[in-house]
This record gives sequence, structure tokens and C-alpha cells, in this order.
Amino acid sequence: MFLVFAAILFSIGLYGILTTNSALISLMCVELMLNSANINFITFAAYSTDGIASTTGQIFVIFTIAVAAAEVAVGIALVLNAYKERKTTNTTDLTTMRW
Repeated sequence: MFLVFAAILFSIGLYGILTTNSALISLMCVELMLNSANINFITFAAYSTDGIASTTGQIFVIFTIAVAAAEVAVGIALVLNAYKERKTTNTTDLTTMRW
């Protein structure tokens, strides 16, 4: 059940990345995909019989949450800077990033 939910979440995120031109929506879709990976890690950790595998899954989730937080901080900074310079967050208009 949880794996199906994670697959649906990942599919929604992938569809959003492939079809949108907005940088903010792309960042949100990447977050959906990372959260679906976290659901998979927790599901496999919960159903594992080995204690080490359970702990490893939870540690991976903590690392992916940290990476997601760093990705959002850098991504939002880039989007805000691009909006300040070009007055748009459309990714097709932001093909060249120059000083």
C-alpha cells in the first residue's frame, strides 16, 4: 500500500517536472519525488526483519531530508536572483545565466 502511494507521488512529481516551465513548480515537484523516496525508505525499514537495515533506512531518510533542505535553500536563492534580474521564473526564459 505504501509503495503504491510512493509510486503515485513520484509519478506526479515526474509529470510536473516534465510539463511545467515554472522554476518554483519544478522545485516543488523535486520535493515530491524526494518525499516519495523517503516513504520507500521508511516502508522498507519498517518491514525489514534485521535491526541494522531498519536503522539504515531511517538514517537515509534523515540524510535525504537534509539534502532536500539544502536544495530548497539554493534553489529558492537562484529563483529569487533570476526573478530580480529577468522579472520571470519561466525556465525557458532563463536559459542563459550571465552576470
